Amino acid sequence: MINPQFNTPKTITVSQLNYYVKSLLDGDMNLNAVFVTGEISNLVDHYKSGHIYLSLKDEKSVIKAVMFAGNAKRLQFAPQNGMKVIVCGRVTVYEPTGQYQLYIETMQPDGVGALALAYEQLKDKLDKKGYFDKERKKPIPKFPKTVGVITSPTGAAVQDIKTILTRRFSGINIVMAPVLVQGDSAPQQLVSALKKMDENHLADVIIIGRGGGSIEDLWAFNSEALADAIFACKTPVISAVGHETDFTICDFVSDLRAPTPSAAAELAVPDKKELLSYYASQHQYLSSLAEAKLNRCKSDLSLYSASLNPKRFSAVFSDCQKKLSVAKEKLSAYSAESINSYTNKLSSAASHLEALNPLSVLKRGYGLIQKDDNMVSSVKELKQGDLLTLTLSDGAVNAKVTE
Repeated sequence: MINPQFNTPKTITVSQLNYYVKSLLDGDMNLNAVFVTGEISNLVDHYKSGHIYLSLKDEKSVIKAVMFAGNAKRLQFAPQNGMKVIVCGRVTVYEPTGQYQLYIETMQPDGVGALALAYEQLKDKLDKKGYFDKERKKPIPKFPKTVGVITSPTGAAVQDIKTILTRRFSGINIVMAPVLVQGDSAPQQLVSALKKMDENHLADVIIIGRGGGSIEDLWAFNSEALADAIFACKTPVISAVGHETDFTICDFVSDLRAPTPSAAAELAVPDKKELLSYYASQHQYLSSLAEAKLNRCKSDLSLYSASLNPKRFSAVFSDCQKKLSVAKEKLSAYSAESINSYTNKLSSAASHLEALNPLSVLKRGYGLIQKDDNMVSSVKELKQGDLLTLTLSDGAVNAKVTE
């Protein structure tokens, strides 16, 4: 800047320079509401303050950006690095650092709707946490005494549910929890009603839902808080949101998904008319079985009675006696034959042993000669003066070799 009086440069402070540049940018109406498209990088989400700091870049350039908490909390999706977005904001200078940057007020994904992206992000997150696993889903009771219904008290869905429940199973208890099903306060009302009904054991099964609508109308049923409440609920939950082609996070987390509220009522209770018809047919079937069984028992009893006739019993007993006598004679003959055979074998073995008995040999005049307890079999083993023991059949004597 030039001082007009002395035609010399005027010195200013850094603060003054940053203030001046900022005033230029702030005064440019083209920069007060500018739409910028780019790819997110260097994303920093300050969870305590709620502010989001990031950079937007394209192939050639990059600009620093910030989205303050008041605007960030209105986001329907979670910004991520590498995501291409369209933002609207104002360009200005942050005076303390002289950094020129973009202050973002709104942000939308480039190429896909914010709600659709938020839906996919939450679905992927809960799927990884196991919220959709089939193993954790609770069975719907076959004969509930009380059905809880959480929906709008003024919509067509509540009338459809009531009509079908009472038509299919007259006398069923219905506990209603009227709530908002769309709008900012709807998710909290849905969560509160579900927790109250579950914690106080007010129903055996709970139907939660509403009629059809746009993705914005059904958005309350894509709430993460509602998903957490359904996952923690001990009472089985049937989700009945929208039409058959509509899918919400509530559908995936619930124990059973019904394509419509009317279908949910049909899944919650059995049809009494069908049950009565079924039990009547079963009664007839069991009666037929019992009658057939009774007739078979009567026939068997007649056969047993005939077999127990005294004359028939006497003939059977006589026949058994004859067979017993024949068996006794065969056993006696076999025993005598076996004893004779073993007696002959024993006698033969005794004779053979007797022939091998040394005493038998001695009785025929032979003797045993021992020297120093050893048998003598040759005269070459003897010398004059040796003392011998002579064993005969009736005893032993001592002898001495003299020649």
